[in-house]
Amino acid sequence: MSGLIIRIRLIPAVAFMLIAACSIRDDVVVLKLAHALDTGHSVHIAMAHMAERLAEYSNGTMRIDIYPSAQLGAERETVELLQIGSLDMTKVSTAPLEAFVPRMKIFSIPYLFNDRQHYFRVLDSEIGKQLLASTEATRVRGLGYYDSGSRSFYTKDRPIETPADLEGLKIRVVQSQTAVQMVSELGGSPTPIAFGEIYSALQQGVVDGAENNTPSFYLSGHYENARYLSLDEHTAVPDILLIATATWHSLTERQREWLQAAVDDSIALQRELWRQSTDEALAAVRAAGVEVVYPDKALFQAAVADMKAGYEGTEIGDLINTIEALD
Repeated sequence: MSGLIIRIRLIPAVAFMLIAACSIRDDVVVLKLAHALDTGHSVHIAMAHMAERLAEYSNGTMRIDIYPSAQLGAERETVELLQIGSLDMTKVSTAPLEAFVPRMKIFSIPYLFNDRQHYFRVLDSEIGKQLLASTEATRVRGLGYYDSGSRSFYTKDRPIETPADLEGLKIRVVQSQTAVQMVSELGGSPTPIAFGEIYSALQQGVVDGAENNTPSFYLSGHYENARYLSLDEHTAVPDILLIATATWHSLTERQREWLQAAVDDSIALQRELWRQSTDEALAAVRAAGVEVVYPDKALFQAAVADMKAGYEGTEIGDLINTIEALD
C-alpha cells in the first residue's frame, strides 16, 4: 500500500444518507454502485443490464442500486468511499487509478497496443486478470474492464497533424502522471483538470484542447468549443469496475459467482454498445461541422519512443515486453 494516501473529502450529507454499503433489506442484499457518467453512456447502460442479470441469477435475492452522473462524487472520491466501506462498487478509468495502483500506469503508455484485437487479448488474458487482482492491496477488487476506446486530441483553433502542432498548446489531461509525461513528450503543455470542468475550460480559453475518446468528445458537448478532432489514437485506457474488498468478502461464494457472471454479461454488452456509440459519435461531430483529421501515427510514435524506452529494466518495462509479446 506504499504511496497510497487516503484523503477524505467533505461529501454532502445527502450522499451519506443515500449510501449504506452492502445493506440487507427483507433478505435482499443491496449493493450500492456509483459512477460519474450520464445515463446515456454505454457503460451505464451495461451496468443497468448487470443489475438486471444479477437479479435474475440470484432469483431476486441480490440487487444493485446505481447512482450515476457523479451524484456521490468524482472518480477518486468514489474509490475512497469504497476504501472506507461507505460504498460497494464504482467504475473509474484506469488512468487516475494509477495513483492508487502504480501498475495501472501501463494503460497510459502511448502506442502500447498494435490494434483493437491486441488490446482485447490483453484485457482478457492472464495479464489483465493479474492487473485486476493488483488492486486488492488498496482495499478494492477489480471485477472487469469496460471498453473506453482510443484517446485522441481535440483542439479549438487548429488541427493536430504532427507533434509540432502541439507546441505551445495547453492540453487537458486526466489526473495521471503518465498522461502528463506523454503530452510533455509530444511538445504540449499538460493541464490536469476534472472532466466536468473541460467544457468551460475550453470555452474560456483555460485550455486549448484536450484528449479523450470520440464518444466522450461528443456526449460531453466538447465539440461545440473544440472544432478539430485529430485521431492519432495515442492510448487505449479502459475503465475498470471495482468492488470494495469488504463487500466482496461479505458475500457467499455463490453470491460472488452470480455477481461475476452478471459483470461478465455487462462487459460483453458494453463492448458492442461502445463500437456502435463510437461510429455514431464520429458521424454526429462531422455533421456538426467538426473537422476530423487522420494524422500519421508514426510521427507520434517516434516522439514518445524515449518514454517507453525509459521503463526498460523496471516492473513496468517487463510488463510492456510481456504485452507486446502477446500479439
